[in-house]
Amino acid sequence: MNVAVYGQRVTKQNSAYFMEFLGVLKDFGWNPIIQKDLKETLVKKIGLSENTDEFSSYSDFTSGIDLSFSIGGDGTFIKNIKYVRDSGVPVLGINTGRLGFLANIGREHIQEAMDMVNRKQYVHQKRSLIRVETEDNLFGDDNIALNEITLQKRDTSSMITVHASLEGKYLNSYWADGLIVATPSGSTAYSLSCGGPIITPGCQVHILTPISPHNLNVRPMVVPDHMPIKLSVEGRSRRYLVSLDGHSMSIRQGEEVIVQKADYMINVIKFEENNFLDTIRNKMNWGIDNRNRK
Repeated sequence: MNVAVYGQRVTKQNSAYFMEFLGVLKDFGWNPIIQKDLKETLVKKIGLSENTDEFSSYSDFTSGIDLSFSIGGDGTFIKNIKYVRDSGVPVLGINTGRLGFLANIGREHIQEAMDMVNRKQYVHQKRSLIRVETEDNLFGDDNIALNEITLQKRDTSSMITVHASLEGKYLNSYWADGLIVATPSGSTAYSLSCGGPIITPGCQVHILTPISPHNLNVRPMVVPDHMPIKLSVEGRSRRYLVSLDGHSMSIRQGEEVIVQKADYMINVIKFEENNFLDTIRNKMNWGIDNRNRK
């Protein structure tokens, strides 16, 4: 079995987890295919063989790769998705830091999780993505996001106005620092920090969450994800920022941005004992009484 491995940082603290993970793959007789930059780092830091197979593009996933693993945090998981795209290759995130929403397999459970993968004791959880189109095709082929698209001001200048239409019908003009359009996966990311709701995976919706709105009666809104969303921005500046999962480009005032559900979904490996509700409860410390703790 060919297994893709992606990670961004190899430190003294997490290098042991890479060694443990690669050791498990060797025990299973699986062939690791490691992202090019990560491979170069692992060759230097842990003595990985230079003959190890590598990948460097999403085209490498079109055939010959059976599973994909990210080792890091949620940001690492999201960047790994840029390689996976519409290949259908299942993805599992191993978190080497704090508990993540996407990469939610703790580093202490690497062996246990990999044993379950080897025994095929898992399911595929479908996660939707959003596709963005702009007049100047700013993002090219890399116009897909797992979490959110954000339209916002570039600096500390006055607030902007984001005009939004839903399926060709005018929705609202948001006077704010910006506007987030999030997927269910992105509901626990930037949108959540701006007061947006938590949406469970599998819901076929998008969330429109204003960033620091001027009018307090403007609230986040959940809409069906089959409805295209058209956005444009105006204000005192000539240029603004449009971001896909943190990847930002400059956009002109008045330029239209079309947000739609992508025509494919990704397969996230999930175990029965490790579900979204457990992750939410642990991450948010729900049900824990801290009143008398010191």
